[in-house]
Amino acid sequence: MDQTAAPLDGVRVLDIATFVAAPFAAACLAEFGADVIKIEKPGIGDSLRQLGTESDAGDSYWWLNDARNKRCITLDLKHPRGAELFKRLVADSDVVMENFRPGTLERWGLGFERLREINPGLVMLRVSAYGQEGPKHHLPGFARIAQAYAGLSYLTGQPDTPPLIAGSTTLADYLSGLYGAYGVLLALRARDKSGRGQYIDIGLHDGIFRFLDELAAVYSKTGYVRERNGTETDSSVPHSHYPTGDGKWVAIACTNDKMYQRFVQVIGNPELADEERFGTRKKRVVAREVINRLVTEWTTSLPRDEVITRCCDGDVPCGPVNSIADIFEDEQFTIRDTLVRVKDDRVGELAVQGVVPKLSETPGQIKHLGAELGAHNREIYMDRLELTEKELAALREQGVI
Repeated sequence: MDQTAAPLDGVRVLDIATFVAAPFAAACLAEFGADVIKIEKPGIGDSLRQLGTESDAGDSYWWLNDARNKRCITLDLKHPRGAELFKRLVADSDVVMENFRPGTLERWGLGFERLREINPGLVMLRVSAYGQEGPKHHLPGFARIAQAYAGLSYLTGQPDTPPLIAGSTTLADYLSGLYGAYGVLLALRARDKSGRGQYIDIGLHDGIFRFLDELAAVYSKTGYVRERNGTETDSSVPHSHYPTGDGKWVAIACTNDKMYQRFVQVIGNPELADEERFGTRKKRVVAREVINRLVTEWTTSLPRDEVITRCCDGDVPCGPVNSIADIFEDEQFTIRDTLVRVKDDRVGELAVQGVVPKLSETPGQIKHLGAELGAHNREIYMDRLELTEKELAALREQGVI
């Protein structure tokens, strides 16, 4: 792809955040052409470098995947000289990504209002545990806390189990990052019209809570508290995970009456769709246990692939409950570049998640995986800020970079 055609070509981003949420937002922008400079603490770097499984390069695979396409420099923002250099970078940048506790940047003299004096068009993404305002704004938090706080953990698990995690403890981080990238694009679009920048305020629980379908509306009108239903959903049956005859699992989702009618044709029991029995969604919800028992009897009589084939032939939504090993064997993931292989100078070829979304004319790309600490110090400080070799050496000696 001709990189000059990238949608965000020319957009300059400074990523001073750590771990996942705001850095993921920056990575999303980098995939579509934004020039993202990752700023890390000298000698230590982003904690994500050590989180997860260590690669042969020393950095974690998590870092290699999520810091893709970023140029990496070191800079101590708390050092007066470091703050000065950061302000110089801000002067000709478009976006700053941060996720410190509210008030931290202000104490360092690097808050949004101060930076906007330097660059009136600056857009800043601010991700924190509970947002920039409110009685909890000063509290720390991670994705696990956010998912519990927003109500997702309460809904996750079987009726007789404790609240569980929803598959990934970092779901709230990635969702916040996605909303963050969306917010940055909206702010840049608004700046095109007004010339003024703004900040985007995201609490880690915000995105998770927004994704909880009708939960709030129903409670506000009825007082109904949805409880843990395991693999079930309150609104539809059959709509769950079912075991198959070869010890595997499938997901089947009959969201409305027409889908259910097609399903009972597939399993050879069309009479189960009679209106007097289970032909309406409301009757099926009441008879949930009976319906699920009948479905399980059918799915366990066949191997997984046969269940999927028969359902798909009958236009019934059905798919495998995949492990990561299953995904690597499924050509759909590779044909669509949902799973891609990237060559890296430090670890060789590595399979990682592909770029989302997929644009037909100006697709995103992975130019490189997460770089080593300070890999682009000379490139940024000498080319962009025009520092000399002597000045760089002095900054290293002082611990500024």
